[in-house]
Amino acid sequence: MTTALITGANKGLGFETARRFIAAGHTVYVGGRDPERGRRAAEQLGARMVVIDVTDDASVAAAAKTVEAAGGLDALVNNAGIEGTPTDAAEVTADMLRPLSETNVFGVVRVTHAFLPLPQRSAAPVVVNVSSGLGSKTLVTTPDTPAYAYPGVAYPASKTTVNMITVQYAKAFPGMRINCVEPDYTATGLNGHRGTQTVEEGAEIIVRMAQVGPDGPTGDYFDAAGPVPW
Repeated sequence: MTTALITGANKGLGFETARRFIAAGHTVYVGGRDPERGRRAAEQLGARMVVIDVTDDASVAAAAKTVEAAGGLDALVNNAGIEGTPTDAAEVTADMLRPLSETNVFGVVRVTHAFLPLPQRSAAPVVVNVSSGLGSKTLVTTPDTPAYAYPGVAYPASKTTVNMITVQYAKAFPGMRINCVEPDYTATGLNGHRGTQTVEEGAEIIVRMAQVGPDGPTGDYFDAAGPVPW
């Protein structure tokens, strides 16, 4: 069985992913920036808890040391993310992009950089970056689709960047399985619970890709139905 860290795991998709991993017999670290919420989630799940604010270098470094001292890591799931208020191109400013980039983009790089040495020691090292169909140029430019109709700039831009980060890491570390996933429009706090599917449905692809073996895909982009077009 493997040991996994899931960021942003005290609720929503992260919580459900942790629940499913634990049910399968894996050891899970629930990563969250709020110690009390994280503690409650970990107790409810039967997980370990580690405080980690993906926007803070010192917090991420301390979390990596904690996990390393406890025995290491096989799978990293970069799930923490924010959406903000969708603002169209006519109104968006650079300041509106900064908070999303800090969490959704820089947070992924910060956490991956700090934790990467740990799964590299595993027999089946895996990294899963939770992206979105809004990060797909193909889907966003296909008329009469939900992705095409989405008005915001910052969130899709952040997820497109996550996709490229995933590809470049996968090329640099061919011995690891590093992929990005689209959980689809899931009812979570990220979207005010307006999503059209359950967290159980949304977490399925995250759980699946976090358990791929050494012969599994890498540097790719998946939803529950299969590959997502870039």
